[in-house]
Amino acid sequence: MTTWTKSSWRSKPRIQMPDYPDQAALNAVEARLSRYPVLVFAGEARRLRKELAAAGRGEAFLLQGGDCAESFEQFSSDMIRDTFKVMLQMAIVLTHGAKVPVIKVGRMAGQFAKPRSTPMETVDGVELPSYRGDIINDLAFTPESRIANPDNMLRAYTQAAATLNLLRAFSTGGYADVHKVHGWTLGFTDSEKAAKYRDIATRISDTLDFMAAAGVTPDTAHTLQSVDFYTSHESLLLEYEEALCRQEAETGKWLAGSGHMIWIGDRTRQPDGAHVEFASGVQNPIGLKCGPTMEADDLKKLMRKLNPDNEEGRLTLIARFGAGSVGDHLPRLIKTVKEEGANVVWTCDPMHGNTIKSSSGYKTRPFDSVLREVREFFAVHSNEGTVPGGVHFEMTGQDVTECTGGVRAVSDEDLSARYHTACDPRLNASQSLELAFLVAEELSARRTSSVAKAAG
Repeated sequence: MTTWTKSSWRSKPRIQMPDYPDQAALNAVEARLSRYPVLVFAGEARRLRKELAAAGRGEAFLLQGGDCAESFEQFSSDMIRDTFKVMLQMAIVLTHGAKVPVIKVGRMAGQFAKPRSTPMETVDGVELPSYRGDIINDLAFTPESRIANPDNMLRAYTQAAATLNLLRAFSTGGYADVHKVHGWTLGFTDSEKAAKYRDIATRISDTLDFMAAAGVTPDTAHTLQSVDFYTSHESLLLEYEEALCRQEAETGKWLAGSGHMIWIGDRTRQPDGAHVEFASGVQNPIGLKCGPTMEADDLKKLMRKLNPDNEEGRLTLIARFGAGSVGDHLPRLIKTVKEEGANVVWTCDPMHGNTIKSSSGYKTRPFDSVLREVREFFAVHSNEGTVPGGVHFEMTGQDVTECTGGVRAVSDEDLSARYHTACDPRLNASQSLELAFLVAEELSARRTSSVAKAAG
């Protein structure tokens, strides 16, 4: 058996990764990054694994969300704040529905690289390499912009460090005060179109009022004004991942220092491939995207490779099938997991299987399709007697118009107004919060059903 090293992925087949024309420049950047401090710490990754283990048992719920692909051009403290803010709002609503802690994991501070359907892109008869995210090349459609530039890794690291610095300040500096966060949510339900969610918001208010009357306030309970907030991204660019991989002196274990949780995409999950090889050797929680083409044999190989000791909280399976297809695929994968006796956290990514081209020519995702996939995910787990452990959304706190539908009824004609994504369409703040209310209803119904079964 070959011994794992942080560079052993280099001997494996690699796909969805760029070819750098200047090898000397790439080597110099990798050497420089390898001397930089890690962005996250081993203790944080272990704490997240412990919390995810609880989600796998139904004792917590994972909310994972953020940008499709982070952008250098659009980077700002306001964007970080707004996404953090809406995720806190969603977490409070989900906590009320599930009656368990909600684990908050942002697609932030590292989500710079994107897999693409084709290596080349053609516009007006001109063919150039596809845009693969700001950490690799630039969005502008010019020959110079589409050359893979290793210096972009240094810029991505700096932006990720700044993002984490602000997130840590927001998490502990009073911005996450539960009363303040719920006040923002009440503002959403004050609108006439969102009035149907006011009852849940009122019940949350009543709970907070009762806690205050009992003497549990932000002044007396630190947990009411601070949160644990983690970061995650797809570990697609392995040169960057290796450069930030470090061995922990106390335990001898390796840490992917680029983010608390890393995941492997549906296109790069080959059991003998480079991406699976790298992820198999680090102690971080690992996510694995599972699309319609995932076969039982491959899933078995992947679970053994990525979680050989079958540890709780180590492996999260992120189901992404598309509305109307969940029942065709999820049950067979659940059966495979049961046969293996594997410990996994099941989460639902209802974004990637529901992308369409609108009548106005924009790539979009209908809100109703996103919601339908989530409901199908919950229904299958209810039928199988397994735990729906979380949800995974591409979203932003900004008021963009990229996904259609929701209480504000974004139409195909509205998409051009504020279509800002560099890659895939994201839920805006209003759609994200509305989805949280609807998922909370699913969680509440599941909890009521479980209680009734236990009583019967």
